[in-house]
Amino acid sequence: MIPRYTRPSLAAIWSDAHRYDIWLRVELAACEAMEHAATVPSGTAAAVRARTEGKLDPARILEHEERTKHDVIAFLTHIEELAGEPARWLHLGMTSSDVLDASLAIQLGEAAHEILGGVDALREACRARATEHRATPMIGRSHGIHAEPITAGLVFAGFYAELGRARVAVQRAAEEVAVGKIAGAVGTYANLDPAVEARALRSLGLRPETVPTQIVSRDRHAAYFQALARLGASVERIAVTVRHWQRTEVGEAQEAFGKGQKGSSAMPHKKNPILSENLCGLARLMRSYQQAAMEDVALWHERDISHSSVERVIGPDATGICDFMVRRAASLVGGLVINADRMRRNLELTGGLFFSEAILLELVRKGLPRQSAYEMVQRNAMRAASALGLGSGAGQVPESETEGFRALLAADPDIRARLSSDEIDRACDLGHHLRHAADIVDRALLE
Repeated sequence: MIPRYTRPSLAAIWSDAHRYDIWLRVELAACEAMEHAATVPSGTAAAVRARTEGKLDPARILEHEERTKHDVIAFLTHIEELAGEPARWLHLGMTSSDVLDASLAIQLGEAAHEILGGVDALREACRARATEHRATPMIGRSHGIHAEPITAGLVFAGFYAELGRARVAVQRAAEEVAVGKIAGAVGTYANLDPAVEARALRSLGLRPETVPTQIVSRDRHAAYFQALARLGASVERIAVTVRHWQRTEVGEAQEAFGKGQKGSSAMPHKKNPILSENLCGLARLMRSYQQAAMEDVALWHERDISHSSVERVIGPDATGICDFMVRRAASLVGGLVINADRMRRNLELTGGLFFSEAILLELVRKGLPRQSAYEMVQRNAMRAASALGLGSGAGQVPESETEGFRALLAADPDIRARLSSDEIDRACDLGHHLRHAADIVDRALLE
């Protein structure tokens, strides 16, 4: 089940034709290893390869499968049609999962390679924005409420660093799942030899499963899909941030809006964050695939088939969606319209209330108990907020008391008894608050 938005290069990984080509590679690798062990006639693999490579007919295989109700038997039947007598030496001592699991490992590795290319593009877009806006001040928020100043560059640097960690997780997961087994019906090499398995898998770029059953253990695959879900969550965090920035009341950034684009069928004025919302929805799917992969770990005894139907869906779907997400996010970040002036206006919306901690700390340094200092600063902050219409007491403050936060601090006798006007001014210096921002950006971009 290949999503319609999967790029051709990734869609091809999950096509019937490519899957059968990999199956043939696995069978021939095993055959060559058996030739080396002198358990099949020398030259068998070469003879089969000469008669089959580039000639596999997926439609014919599916025709056989319709009759046999078994995909690997249908495939081997078609190989016999093409190769004739030498094909009888294929699959010697092997079970279907010896072919299927090695092939799945190769496909998952190929898909991870494509996805990581998209991650690199997204990280580069975040790097460029972090560099561009390393010194662009904006308000930081906690619980959605104005907290203390940050820079826009810090936000993008944070995305860059997080995506780097997600990239490592995907790479490690791809390595963990790069495992196969050519060990027979229950993994005991009853009619095979571990040396044959090792040689065949090495030629395919895989490692042998440590303790095989009929299959490779599915905790490996669960880790792979968990890594994709983690990457999806990191993309979602970018998307959620953009959605908030684009709110009319915030207006700090918006998605690119192309010529001729429409935002609403009813309201011509609308510009909606559709790309970001789309990414948030897809991230939910990524988490559902992770859950399905976790359910595949606990199979009956040496194997049942309940995982097979799941993997036929989540393999192409999860990798296709994840690849789509990172590439769409790269386009989103690269085309984002940043409104630095609006960021500055929002920063100044509270009249400097975000300097409250700096004032608190200055009072503590002057010898005042922390809770007493907190109460002094808080009463002035609440009064200033109410005067601005930002607090529960909005509109109830006498007009004569609607001075800004800085003025209220200077007029408070308890505070003025401890802090001079110059000391208040120094505590309320934006540059001082952001003096380390560029260094943090640089630290992130060095990773």
